[in-house]
Amino acid sequence: MKRLTAKRVFNWLWQGILVVIAVILVYATLNRLFPAAQPILEPTKKAEAGAIHLHYVALGDSLTEGVGDQSERGGFVPIVAEDLQSRYNLSSIEVDNYGVSGDRSTQILKRLREDEKLRKSLKDADFISLTVGGNDLMKVFQDNFFSLTVKKFVKPRTKYTQRIETLLTEIRDLNASAPIYMMGIYNPFYLNFPDIEDMQTIVDDWNEATKETVESFEHTYFIPINDLLYQGLDQKVGIESNLDKTASTTDSSGGSELGLANNVLYEEDNFHPNNIGYQLMANALRDELIKTQADWLEKD
Repeated sequence: MKRLTAKRVFNWLWQGILVVIAVILVYATLNRLFPAAQPILEPTKKAEAGAIHLHYVALGDSLTEGVGDQSERGGFVPIVAEDLQSRYNLSSIEVDNYGVSGDRSTQILKRLREDEKLRKSLKDADFISLTVGGNDLMKVFQDNFFSLTVKKFVKPRTKYTQRIETLLTEIRDLNASAPIYMMGIYNPFYLNFPDIEDMQTIVDDWNEATKETVESFEHTYFIPINDLLYQGLDQKVGIESNLDKTASTTDSSGGSELGLANNVLYEEDNFHPNNIGYQLMANALRDELIKTQADWLEKD
């Protein structure tokens, strides 16, 4: 039997170290050549186990509040949350809805600065949606009703986009990483004022300016919704209702021409989305979330 000398022990240890180094090198090489597949639009194992919790904060105006949703569940916000929870088997999704009907960008910005509960929610959010602009545009429309021209909307549009830039900057100061999804505005005005043909041009200009502002921020995305809501499900501007066109009238205040209807807008005001309209908005937000955040389920 050979004696266990210090030299022999040293040789064994050295050989063991070489084997370990060789295994590590082989593993590293294989890992580079054949990296682990990353999930794309598919639930991760972690999600399948129901271990993911997400915090969704919705900020904005009546569209976020859900005005026009006959089910009174809150418009597109709960639809998005339930869709994501079901699709990815999330353990839970916490939703904070800070939508206030009638709010313009100035009022949303004021709430952002003064509402501590809102600020705390934004700090903790995993993703954020924002609806703003429709009431800003309506204010210009009302102030210039008897002298409407495209030019009258240019200066207010510039001031509006400056407020959007401030709003996004202050949200980013609270939360540097959560993706922000900002909905565009749409044109329901043709139902009440079909003779004002320039309104679509004005809406398009405001959306384009907003899109440019939004895209100057990282992890911030613009979602156009005009084509979803303006033309109705059949993609026809000014869808005719079942009413007899010969009975169509316009009221003395210049209100709605009764022969026009849009099957994705709320019949009571011809302005806000109805249940179908909110479903279309929810689908657009969900699709953009999946498209831009394929790895968001990996978030701790």
